[in-house]
Amino acid sequence: MKRYAFRIVNVFAEERLGGNPLAVFEDARGLDEVVMQALALQFNLSETTFILPSEAATARVRIFTPTFEMPFAGHPTLGTAHVVRALKGGDQVTLEMRAGVIPVRGAEDRWTLQANAPRTRTVAASRDGLAAMLGLDPPDIGPNPLWVDTGSEQLIVPLTSAAAVRRAQPKAELMSRHATVALAGAARSMAYIWTEVAPKVALARFFFLKQGSVVEDPGTGSACANLGGWLLATGAALPRELAVAQGDAVGRSCRLGLTVDADKRIFVSGRVIELGRGAIEL
Repeated sequence: MKRYAFRIVNVFAEERLGGNPLAVFEDARGLDEVVMQALALQFNLSETTFILPSEAATARVRIFTPTFEMPFAGHPTLGTAHVVRALKGGDQVTLEMRAGVIPVRGAEDRWTLQANAPRTRTVAASRDGLAAMLGLDPPDIGPNPLWVDTGSEQLIVPLTSAAAVRRAQPKAELMSRHATVALAGAARSMAYIWTEVAPKVALARFFFLKQGSVVEDPGTGSACANLGGWLLATGAALPRELAVAQGDAVGRSCRLGLTVDADKRIFVSGRVIELGRGAIEL
């Protein structure tokens, strides 16, 4: 049998048991995608990543949820960069993913990724339809909901108040109808809701369907990047910075930083804390 070392890190964390957890396998050579998928299910975290050699970047990274492989995801990017630095050194790393090569830079335990340029498309559902899907009233839905893709396409829905963000209770059947996109060769349903609660401060929640039920993610870097794409698509004044609070509703406080600079580049940042290490024998 061969031993495969892994680390558990918490991303977007302000304390050791906060943030969004991630398992990172340090050297995935010898593991095929069937075994990677099985390991992701074994850990049953929102994502597990596997580091491989790359000729195009500091490392190649594969990202798996318990049920499918992701082309890009924010908290796995930052958490894996933290481990790559520990293994290889250097505060500037590039990670080759299915969505492309993602630059990431570190400053102590805080990491920042640069997302891909966004693509957007309109939302077919009406305001009433989105409100019903989220368990809200039509006046709770803000202007210009959009599908946004900076590496992983998601539905971005602005809300008109923090109270609306907090009381949202999405309906699985309506998410399947209004918030479904093709991802990793299958239909995936997800929605990101947000509002600005103070200058440069936002409150957000991210919902997705898992085995037919609505699940809430504590800290979603890809959706934060897509929020940056939403700001660009809706003509926000640049540069723009937001401190995004997410995860309090599920008891895993996450704090994300979003910057859209004057050159229309999107950056997502957060703190990474290593929690522990171990090995799997296969």
